[in-house]
Amino acid sequence: MASTSSTPDISSAATEPDPQRWLALIVIATAQLMIILDASIVNIALPRAQAALHITDSDRAWVVTAYTLAFGGLLLLGGRIADFVGRKRVFIIGLIGFAFASALGGAAPNSALLLAARALQGAFGALLAPAALALISVTFTEVKERARAFGVYGAISGGGAAIGLVLGGVLTEYFSWRWCLFVNVPIALIAAAAAVPVVRESKAGSNTKYDIPGAITATLGLVALVYGFTKVSQLKPAVVGKLPEVNGWTNGVSLMFFAVALVMFVLFIIVERRTEHPLLPLRIILDRNRGGSYLTALIVGLALFGMFLFLTYYFQGTLGYSPLKAGLLFLPFSGGIIVGAGITSQILPKVGPRILMGSGTLLAAVGMILLTRITIEDSYLTHVLPSQILMSVGLAAVFVPLSSTALIGVGNHDAGVASALVNTMQQIGGSLGTALLNTIATSATAAFLVANGAAALSIRKGQVHGYTQAFTISAVLLLVASGVAWFFISPGTPEVHDGDVAVVHG
Repeated sequence: MASTSSTPDISSAATEPDPQRWLALIVIATAQLMIILDASIVNIALPRAQAALHITDSDRAWVVTAYTLAFGGLLLLGGRIADFVGRKRVFIIGLIGFAFASALGGAAPNSALLLAARALQGAFGALLAPAALALISVTFTEVKERARAFGVYGAISGGGAAIGLVLGGVLTEYFSWRWCLFVNVPIALIAAAAAVPVVRESKAGSNTKYDIPGAITATLGLVALVYGFTKVSQLKPAVVGKLPEVNGWTNGVSLMFFAVALVMFVLFIIVERRTEHPLLPLRIILDRNRGGSYLTALIVGLALFGMFLFLTYYFQGTLGYSPLKAGLLFLPFSGGIIVGAGITSQILPKVGPRILMGSGTLLAAVGMILLTRITIEDSYLTHVLPSQILMSVGLAAVFVPLSSTALIGVGNHDAGVASALVNTMQQIGGSLGTALLNTIATSATAAFLVANGAAALSIRKGQVHGYTQAFTISAVLLLVASGVAWFFISPGTPEVHDGDVAVVHG
C-alpha cells in the first residue's frame, strides 16, 4: 500500500539501515516498558495507598484513570509534536518529564497531589509513547527486522502490565507503595542518557502547524466521557438505616457529562474535516486495515485494564494474599505474552494479521469467561491460572500484528500521529474500561448487598459477584473485538514501501 500522506516530506530515501538500530530498540523498549508498567504497577499498591491517603472505593479508580486519561487524551497532540519537533528530542523530553512527575507522585502527602502527579505522568507519557513507536517505525526498514522489532514492542505492550503488578508487589511488600512511583526516576533518566548517542533523529519535513482546536475538543470530550462513567459508580449520600446506593446511569451529572462528550466529539470531527492541518487526518483512520486495528485496540483496552484492577482486589481483599504474592500470581500472564509475542513475530510475515488478531481475541475471550466462575474460595489454580494462560497467548497474537498493521501505508509526515493513535485507543479504552467496569462491579455489589444483607460473608460474596459481572462484560467486549478483526483486517501480509518508513536526519 502506498503512503497516503498528501504532503511531501523532506526525507533521505533509501538510507542504509541504522547500524545502532538494535541498541536504539533496547532504549526505546525500556521507555515503553516504563510507560506500560506505570499503567499497572500502582494497581498492586492501590489497596495500601487507598488506606494511607483515605481514598474512597468509588474514587479509587481515579488513581489509574488520572494517568490513562491524561495519557490517552493528549496522545494525538503528543504524536504531532513528535512529528514536528523531532521524535528523538521529544522522546528525551518525555523521559525527563516522566521522571519528575513520578518523583512528585511518590512524595504525595494526600490524594489530590497523587492524582495530579498521575495526570502529569500521563501528559509526559503522551509525548514519550508516540515518539517511541514512531522511532521504531522509521528505524527498521526491512520487513523481517520490522516484524521482530514490533514483536519486542508487542511483548512489552502486553506483558508489561503483568510485570508491573509483580514489581509493584515486591516494592509494596518490602519497601512502600510510594516506591511504585519512585522506581521510574532512575529508569527514565538512564534511558534519556542512553538515547542521546544511539537513537537517530527523525521528523516531518513540511506542513508543521498545530491543530489546537482539535486537541482541545478531543481532550475535553474524552475527559467528559470518562468522568461521566466515574460519577455513575459514586455512592449517593448515606441515608440512616439503609445500605449505600450508587448514583446509577440516570443521574443528572453523568448525563450532563455524556452530553458534553458527544458535543465535543462532533465538534472534533467538524474541525478535523475543515482544518488544513488536522490533529488527526481522517485519511489515517478511514483506511480499512488501520481503522480496524485502531478499533480493535480500543475494545481490547476496554476489556483488559479492568481485569488487572479486579484481580488485584480479588487476590488481596478476598483471598487475603500479600501484595508480593498477588503480584507473583500475574507472572504466568506476563510469561505467556512474552513467549506468544516471540512466536507471533515469526509467523506474522507468513500468515498475515487477520488470522492472528481474529483468533487471538477469541482465545482471550474464552480466558475471560473462565474468570466469571471465581468464588470467595481460593480458585486460582482452577479458574484464574487457566484464564491467564489463554488470555496471554491470545493477546500476544493480537498486540504484535496490531502495532504493525496500524502503521502500514502511513507516510513519514504522519508516523507520529498514527503511532499515537495506537496508544490512544489502548489508553482511552483502558480509561473508559476502568471507569465502566468499576461502575458495573460497584453497582452489582450494591445490588447484591441490598438483596442479601451486609454481613461480613455477604460483603465478600457481593464483591466477588461484582467482579464476575465485570468479567462477563469484558468477555463480551473481546468477542466483539474478534468480530472487528475478522471483518476489517484484510487477509494476507501487508507490504511496506519506502515512503512508509522514510527517515529525516536531524
